Amino acid sequence: MAATRPLSRFWEWGKNIVCVGRNYADHVREMQSAALSEPVLFLKPSTAYAPEGSPVLVPAYTRNLHHELELAVVMGKRCCAVPEAAAMDYVAGYALCLDMTARDVQDECKKRGLPWTLAKSFTASCPVSAFVPKEKIPDPHNLKLWLKVNGELRQEGETASMIFSIPYIISYVSKIMTLEEGDVILTGTPKGVGPVKENDEIQAGIHGVVSMRFKVEKPEY
Repeated sequence: MAATRPLSRFWEWGKNIVCVGRNYADHVREMQSAALSEPVLFLKPSTAYAPEGSPVLVPAYTRNLHHELELAVVMGKRCCAVPEAAAMDYVAGYALCLDMTARDVQDECKKRGLPWTLAKSFTASCPVSAFVPKEKIPDPHNLKLWLKVNGELRQEGETASMIFSIPYIISYVSKIMTLEEGDVILTGTPKGVGPVKENDEIQAGIHGVVSMRFKVEKPEY
């Protein structure tokens, strides 16, 4: 079974995309949100994945699509209620992802006390880089992330600035839902989130590790 499900292509068969909100203090401030004592979680469907070579799609119902740059943790085996001290044993590797967000829709959802599904979970809302094996990133809390739109630097941040560490997040999530091989956890975005529009080009990377490029398009449907 493992031979037909390579982790290097986790986006083709992985089931769950678990996202963490408000995990960088500078982003919490720019969104005028309150920092919380526990992670904010939401989900994306597996159809949100957009591997490099496919476009970022703008939902017809938004006029304000934002980029959010995130380090993704790729799980290597099933885990349930894992203690924080053992959490990294379940990690297979990493990737860079974008949490594309319909900001106007999210703002309306917040006002009405509704879930963020319409704002966060649409098709192609999770552009994803190539898989990076765990061995190539000895310390995931010592990475520099960057994102450019049409060549202009928009986001730049360090994973050392996370409020909740990766082991803490894995342990916390696994006590709520069982995580399986190929599942992904998006660990939050640093400051600098902002709008993109049709025909924009997004470039993003983990400094010295991996980079990716996407074109923003309107869907044909």
